[in-house]
Amino acid sequence: MSVSPFQTVGPFFEVMLRSRAPLQMVGPGTRGERVAIEGVLADGAGNPIPDALVEIWQADAAGRYAHPADPQHAAADPSFHGYGWRHTVDNGRFSFDTIKPGAVAGPAGRIQAPHILVSVMARGILTRFLTRLYFEDEPANDRDPILALVPAARRHTLIARRADDDHYIFDIRIQGPGETVFFDL
Repeated sequence: MSVSPFQTVGPFFEVMLRSRAPLQMVGPGTRGERVAIEGVLADGAGNPIPDALVEIWQADAAGRYAHPADPQHAAADPSFHGYGWRHTVDNGRFSFDTIKPGAVAGPAGRIQAPHILVSVMARGILTRFLTRLYFEDEPANDRDPILALVPAARRHTLIARRADDDHYIFDIRIQGPGETVFFDL
């Protein structure tokens, strides 16, 4: 007997997605290093998921969130939204044009490596899946208190690979071999 691959329920999730246009995160005056992030969302068998919603939220280049709960909110870059979403297309692909975030304080005030928070919703998933994206060329990853909680053999699932000067690849696998680490919050 073998485990069956992940299957979603019905074609109903796509209906919600049709009316949502992508949200642009950066504007002409946004400060920081602009980067493109792209990837493929796949199920347990490695098949692309064509009708999911991938959301990201992050700090600006100085490590400030555009949210009133951030004590430094007033100083956040006004031309950076810090939040974006994309619908996956037929081949499960998604992409974001954003900036590389600054470091932010984490548990017990320890500084976290620059990272992006990622949420995935799709048909058959009853609650959003939450994960993080870290940048492979970021030296602070070795000291990040959250990344340190992930078993060393699985950390690579949270690391976006640099494809060229301003382009990163971050694939997300919902389950099975190479499953992305998701956090239970």
